Amino acid sequence: MMTSQEVLSMYESMVGLTEQMVAAASSSDWDRLVDLETRCAGCVEALRQNEAQIALNADSRLRKVEYIKRLLADDRKIRDLTMPWMAQLSAMISNTGTQRRLSSTYGVV
Repeated sequence: MMTSQEVLSMYESMVGLTEQMVAAASSSDWDRLVDLETRCAGCVEALRQNEAQIALNADSRLRKVEYIKRLLADDRKIRDLTMPWMAQLSAMISNTGTQRRLSSTYGVV
């Protein structure tokens, strides 16, 4: 079972990870982004399993809220940075599939 300080430390760690995720997405370092996302997911899972039993005092709740606001802001930045890349990747996959079907149907051009 986690203590209230451990819960807050976990949120703080997640903020650090999401800040690194923003930097990775900004530099198109997709492998690093995936690695950081996996680490962040581990933190989320640890909180999911342990946080419900922890009562936070008023100051701790305020800190938690601030961490969550920062996490949401970073998540928005990451989505803004990754959506164009995802659209481009989707188009490439679609184009490759179309090329494969055309090649299969009409032979190599």
